[in-house]
Amino acid sequence: MTTTEAATPTIGPADALLFELLATPEGRADPYPRYAQLREHWPVHRLALEIPGSSAGTWVLTRFDHCQAVLRHPRVGKDFNAMQRRWGLSGEELAAQQTFSSERPSMLFSDPPDHTRLRGLVSKAFTPRTVEALRPHIVRLADEVLDAIGEGEVNVMAALAFPLPVSVIGEMLGVPAADRPQFQRLVRASAAALEPFVSAEVLEAANGATLEMEDYFRHLVAERRRSPGDDLLTQLIAAEDHGDQLSTQELLSTAILLFAAGFETTTNLIGNGLLALLRHPDQLERLRRDPGLLPSAVEELLRYDSPVQVNGRIAGDEIEIDGHAFPAGATLLILQGAANRDPRRFPDPDRLDVGRADGASMSFGTGIHFCLGAALARVEGQVVFGRLLERYGRIELLDDSPSYRDSITLRGLAELPVRLQAA
Repeated sequence: MTTTEAATPTIGPADALLFELLATPEGRADPYPRYAQLREHWPVHRLALEIPGSSAGTWVLTRFDHCQAVLRHPRVGKDFNAMQRRWGLSGEELAAQQTFSSERPSMLFSDPPDHTRLRGLVSKAFTPRTVEALRPHIVRLADEVLDAIGEGEVNVMAALAFPLPVSVIGEMLGVPAADRPQFQRLVRASAAALEPFVSAEVLEAANGATLEMEDYFRHLVAERRRSPGDDLLTQLIAAEDHGDQLSTQELLSTAILLFAAGFETTTNLIGNGLLALLRHPDQLERLRRDPGLLPSAVEELLRYDSPVQVNGRIAGDEIEIDGHAFPAGATLLILQGAANRDPRRFPDPDRLDVGRADGASMSFGTGIHFCLGAALARVEGQVVFGRLLERYGRIELLDDSPSYRDSITLRGLAELPVRLQAA
């Protein structure tokens, strides 16, 4: 067995690349060249930066097989409180944040048996068969959004990429249409806490947004108790009341997670995916000519520019991955966006190929935390790109370099201006 790095690593080119990637707007906006250098020269790298209270260290992994092995390892978990020590908070700030997090149990940051129980309560609503039955309804919702857009110049992110996914998950959960727009701001403020390095101010804003969402769902839960509906929130309430399986706080955390994850990543899939197609007009026209490629095209768009770029785990015990040893308590930073461009897994990975058949990417993760909403995101992507190409004979990109939001964990565009012309 070999160690991954020396016990006291020195700052070098790998750390400089990682700083650009994780901490600068330029690196976040264009991560793929940096991923390539890391993947080739430093595929498993211990960060030189040591944060007080985190002597076990932080390792960054970029190759597909390494990332997959970590995410599937039975002794690797999602101890969020341990990960928070990477943020460099003061002792008082750290204690407050860990208390805030521990009081809000979420399947996103839990390990078995809690994760197994929480996920089991909602998994039936997101099986491929259940989601496929929703396809006609998703088509109707997509057509309603596109009817409202019409033709001409439009910002796809505001007019389509947000309204459609939030309508789909909003109807599933039972969130009234008039209440949905406020959640884009709240979810993005809360999701900022998922970045590898954040400030106390960002965490304070994230906590505030979480409290706002909790307050909203607390009132909605009370309303559903008085008047049950035909929605997922009512089903979760029934599970809590009859089976004593969900505490009130677990119910609120689960509702927030399902709603937020149900639109934020799909919003980015639509934006990132359409931009990729517009930058590769040969692939767009290929897909237009052969709609049967929609399933493989969506998989390729997810791989090519994933809505989720970074994942994190904690080693519960000392573990070994491909000859690399990681001590108990080590933070393992999984660069899924880099794994998706690994030439060892995907031939010619920087080429967009809507007919690619090289297997699933890392975009939905893997292992027990595989994205619960993967089937829903896939169907929404297939519907959106299919309806766009059927309705519009010309989709013109109006900005060759549209701006990305300043984040790396969740990768998405701030705006995507295009001109639409009916077929």
